[in-house]
Amino acid sequence: MANNIGLNVTQPEEACEDVNCPFHGTLPVRGQVITGKVVSDRMMGTVVVEREYLHYVGKYNRYEKRNSRYHAHNPPCIHSKTGDTVKIAECRPLSKVTTFVVVEVQTP
Repeated sequence: MANNIGLNVTQPEEACEDVNCPFHGTLPVRGQVITGKVVSDRMMGTVVVEREYLHYVGKYNRYEKRNSRYHAHNPPCIHSKTGDTVKIAECRPLSKVTTFVVVEVQTP
């Protein structure tokens, strides 16, 4: 049975034994929820998610494209791959750079 994490996301079908899974473990999520694209899944249990946004430059009255990269824990029950569009939620620090967890893979 999956836990209710308090977000409007679909529950994963398969179960996992990961302690750091917000659905089947004890990891609470809070704060920001970000949508982005997985650009790397080469780390064990972690993915790199990149999001693009527009930044206003007042001097030129224009916008410029910028991007940010976030390291997110990838639970075994979700198992996102490179190229997937995912929703990540903020959680407590799991390592030096990992403070997000993947909560949903969005279907195209």
